[in-house]
Amino acid sequence: MDAQLQLRVQRYGWDKAAGEYERYWASALEPAQNKLLRMSSLRRGERVLDVACGTGLVSLRAASTVGEGGSVLAVDLSDEMVKDVANAAKEQSLSQVTAARMDAQALTVKDGAYDVALCALGLMYVPDPSLALKEMKRALRPGGRLAVAVWGARENCGWAEIFPIVERRVESEVCPLFFQLGTADGLSLTLELAGFSDIRVERMNTKIHYDSASDACAAAFVAGPVALAYSHFDDGMKSSAKAEYLESIAGFKSGDSYEVPGEFVIATATA
Repeated sequence: MDAQLQLRVQRYGWDKAAGEYERYWASALEPAQNKLLRMSSLRRGERVLDVACGTGLVSLRAASTVGEGGSVLAVDLSDEMVKDVANAAKEQSLSQVTAARMDAQALTVKDGAYDVALCALGLMYVPDPSLALKEMKRALRPGGRLAVAVWGARENCGWAEIFPIVERRVESEVCPLFFQLGTADGLSLTLELAGFSDIRVERMNTKIHYDSASDACAAAFVAGPVALAYSHFDDGMKSSAKAEYLESIAGFKSGDSYEVPGEFVIATATA
């Protein structure tokens, strides 16, 4: 897919998913976000850049840690996500948070302006992850720290069939290399290519709980990266896609609920 087209698909797809994102994904992503924040070792007064911030689940927690003497710039490709971060920061009286729309591959920030860069489960969606990491490195002061999390290997993520299911119905390679960074040494090698050092990588397995088939489908089709493509399906396509997806996760069903396996890869590095 053309990189600019992929960016447009991502931007408007996440605009569409933003309203339901936290409802269906906040608890599922929390283990990876907790680990990323622990590994980042944020300190009071630090300047933090949160790239691909989504609705600010990590940004706002980082802001509480660095305090009023620090700062957090939360950036995302989606206008709706950025609005959500700004509104949440205002509601929580976190004046140290600024939210802005930016492409991770072309950050409009000064060189060396930040102590820490975070990227929690957003790097898989970027057309050129290495370029995005180079931009984060540019934004960090010498010795600045990076903490990044991605989804793990395809075979360890029970929901992975969502991408081919959608792609069989519409020509939209939403995330053509989604699992590349989480496979084998993909993330550490990409960090090395971007010029980072002191790389530390940890894997963690998790279970994503859904109360019902309806919730599982909503998380997959409405609140995630395929939301834009799914919105173009007619009723028949939506019905068949949901049935195919539920069949793909049937082995994880217990009663009415589902416990779908997932894997996260979390890394820290130094600029």
